[in-house]
Formats: sequence, C-alpha cells, structure tokens
Amino acid sequence: MSATLTPPVVTAATPRNIRRTVLPNGLLVLTESIPHVRSVSMGVWVNSGSRDETPAQNGISHFVEHMVFKGTTSRSASQIAREVDTIGGNLDAFTGKETVGFTIKVLDENLDPALDVLSDLVLHPKFTPEDLAREQGVILEEIKMDEDNPDYLVHEIFCQKFWKDDALGRPILGTVKTVSSFDQQTVFDFYASRFTPSNMVFSAAGNLHHDHFVDQVQQQFSSLAASTDHPFVRQEASPATPHITLKRKRSLEQVQFCLGVPAPKVTDEGRYGIYLLNTMLGGGMSSRLFQTVREDQGLAYSIYSEMNPFRDTGSLCVYAGTSIDKTERVLRLTLDELRRLKEEMVSEAELKRAKDQLKSNIVLGLESSSSRMANLARQQMYFGRFFGVDEITEQIEAVSPAQIQVAAQQLFRPELMALTLLGNLGSLKIEREHLAC
Repeated sequence: MSATLTPPVVTAATPRNIRRTVLPNGLLVLTESIPHVRSVSMGVWVNSGSRDETPAQNGISHFVEHMVFKGTTSRSASQIAREVDTIGGNLDAFTGKETVGFTIKVLDENLDPALDVLSDLVLHPKFTPEDLAREQGVILEEIKMDEDNPDYLVHEIFCQKFWKDDALGRPILGTVKTVSSFDQQTVFDFYASRFTPSNMVFSAAGNLHHDHFVDQVQQQFSSLAASTDHPFVRQEASPATPHITLKRKRSLEQVQFCLGVPAPKVTDEGRYGIYLLNTMLGGGMSSRLFQTVREDQGLAYSIYSEMNPFRDTGSLCVYAGTSIDKTERVLRLTLDELRRLKEEMVSEAELKRAKDQLKSNIVLGLESSSSRMANLARQQMYFGRFFGVDEITEQIEAVSPAQIQVAAQQLFRPELMALTLLGNLGSLKIEREHLAC
C-alpha cells in the first residue's frame, strides 16, 4: 500500500527561522530559511536614500542605482542581463527617501550564480564616463515623464512644500540641473561613502541554509573594507510646513487633490492605532472616504489615504482626482470625515473590520520569499529587531475606539494641514479657514 506524503502545514503562527551574522568587516547578513518553497530572494540594502543627499547631490542615490547595472569590472551590462535571464531570475532595484535596494529572486538551485551576479554589480561597478553620459540622458527623460504624470506631480509638489527646504521634500530623481552636473569622480565619491559594510544589510529568504549562505557572502564581500566612522551625517527632518498650494495646469481634465498632515515616525509606539485610523479613513473599498465620495456621491473615481512614515517623522495624506466643479465638495466631504473621526468614537464593528483588514494585509505580505526578505531588512534597519506575526496581531487587537479618537484629534488639526491642488483651477481659491474640521 502506497503512502501519500503531505507537506508540512505552515501558518502565520509558525515560528520564523531567522538568523543573523555580522561579518568581520561589519556587514550584517540576515536569512530566513523557508524549506517548503523552491525560491530564494536576496537583496543588498543600503541604509540611506535621497533624504541623505546634499542639495547639490539631489538625485545621486537614484543615479548610482541605475549606474551599477551598466557594467562591472568583469561583466558588461548585456552579460549581466543574459546571465540573469539564463537562470530565470528577477533582478531589480529601487531608490527611496531612506533606502536603496538591489534584489534578485531565483529558483533555489540557482542561488550561487544569482549571488555572484548581485554581489558583482553592487561591489564592482565601472561608472565609465560614456555610460554616465548615456544614463544622464535616460534619467532626464524619466524626470520629464514623471512631470507629465499628474498623479506623481501633485504628490511631488505637495512634498516639496510640506518638507520645505528639507531633503525629504526634494525629488528622489533629482532635477535637470543636479543630474546634469554628476561626473565620474562625484559618483565614485558618493558610492564610496554609502556602500560601506556598516551602512548595508544583506538579507535573504527562501530555501537556503544560513551558514552556507554566510560563507558565500563572506567570499564575495571580504574585499570590502570596514569603515571606522559613519560615512555621512544624518540630518533630522525640519518641522512640516502647513501650506495651501494651487498649481494651475490647463491641460489637465481633472483636478488632482492632496491633503495632508504631519504623522508619527515609523517606530512610534502608537503606530498601529494610526494604521487602523488610516485604514478606516481611506484604506480600502469599505473605507469612509471611498464609500462617501465615490459610492454615495459619485464625485471621484480614485480616492484614498496613505501613511508615509520615516525614521524621525511622517505624513498622512488623502488623495483624490475629480473635476473642477466637484473639487470644493470633495474637500468638504473629506474634512467632514476627519471631523467625524475627531468628534465621534468609531464603532467596535468598524474597528474590527479595520483590524481584520490590516492583519490580513500583514500576513498576506509575508507569503513570498521576496516579501520576507524585504521585511527582514526593513525591520532590522528601523527597529534593530524582528516582530513576529503574533506580536503584531496582539498590538493591533489592543487598539481601542478611544485610542482612535485621540489619534484623530492629535492628527487632524486645521492649523497643521497642507493642501495641494493641481489642474485647470480657473478662479478657484482656497483659504486656511476652508480647512476647518
């Protein structure tokens, strides 16, 4: 009689097999072994981003992110592409306000060549003048493309005014002036100051063995010298600037709308209450703004709220796109919902829906090796420790309706609000008193 082998049942409550090792040069290696999957995701995370640039450097983190793909001392750009395609890998990179990342996901059997390619492009970029000139042209086109995108542009204008004269308000891509000024020496100097062992985390998740993986990373990164001092000075964010900015652009059919307030930093102890508040306000199809503005009134196709937490500050913003004749009504309805959250305690039933939605998002976000790899790196960089699903769930469940109301009262203060409108605004005028809530 034959027996059927049943794979082990893995649930959200299953303990995560997370291990960490610090190499002799200071590079931190994190792994999570997930034996029941056939993939491995790995990433090199640089613990600095666009907010850690000087005004003259604005955009250089993103520029370096592009440039490492242009060739190394042992591989051309086309060789990198061919090798990754040959092993069926997914090689990617990104630049944020506080992080730059280089990631690859492959079948577990291709871990070795994937690690070799990823390490090579991070450690040995050439930055030739010819490649620099070509990539400047590419990024200048990327800047133009984003300026033609109203969804992107309204957020960019909002941030520039909200974080006035602060690196958080500067665009990740940089400007035409700054990007055009980068030369080989500037790029090499910046790269050397950021790509240091103490400023990077190498994380991996999937079907792998920690000790073997660490040995391989050690072989690749042993040539990277340890840094004795922090290579750059982190600046604290300036206080947010309440502003009302009306940017007229006649070519747009819709008015793009962004209303925001300062919010707590990413490590704030009350963060789960803020996340739940955001979920109820505009975090999904059952949220108050979606139901009121779109479903009940038919005033917008897209409306949502979002949290943007950083290491020392944050923002909570409401975004919508609507026609000029509906703009004031959308603004009024949005402010009415903010007032309701301040004046009326949310029901247990509404809060439970938000808790279930938030918990589901967290658990579903850990279903792939790539999301677990990213989760490892982010928790390490911001918290220096790892939170299990059970611990997070307990903190979410502990939030009460009264805490939601207190959070709303602290956040939604008219004197702290900022508003950006972008579009064919005609004679529309918005004053501070119009933001009462």
